Amino acid sequence: MNLRKECVRFIEIDDGASLLDLHGAIQASVGFDDDHMFEFFAGRTYRNRNMVFGGDDDREASADAMGEITLAQVYPLPKSLKLYYHFDFGDDWFFEIRKGRQQAASPLPGVKYPRVVERIGRNPVQYGEYDEE
Repeated sequence: MNLRKECVRFIEIDDGASLLDLHGAIQASVGFDDDHMFEFFAGRTYRNRNMVFGGDDDREASADAMGEITLAQVYPLPKSLKLYYHFDFGDDWFFEIRKGRQQAASPLPGVKYPRVVERIGRNPVQYGEYDEE
């Protein structure tokens, strides 16, 4: 799905968190319903998959596998590869994930993680309006 306006979310998440945790954080950050299959992969662009994480055609098995893969295991990625999150294989929502360059800070007491710390742009509309014929 191609957005007409920029949508960026800065999410604080522990590197011990799993890809499944990151999936949930992304879903919550853009207000999507978690009702479709998803995958994480690394490539030079979103059209190219050099590495697929927890790859499986069965959503539950795939989600289980992604629950075992931590961000610390994913990063650092091989040179020139970026991490992508692909959600809803029919509508094809692609999210490019960039790791921050800031030094990791200690978690703040009483703060629930993962958390969105900055938003640029509005949430995308998950299900656009369709013309009924």
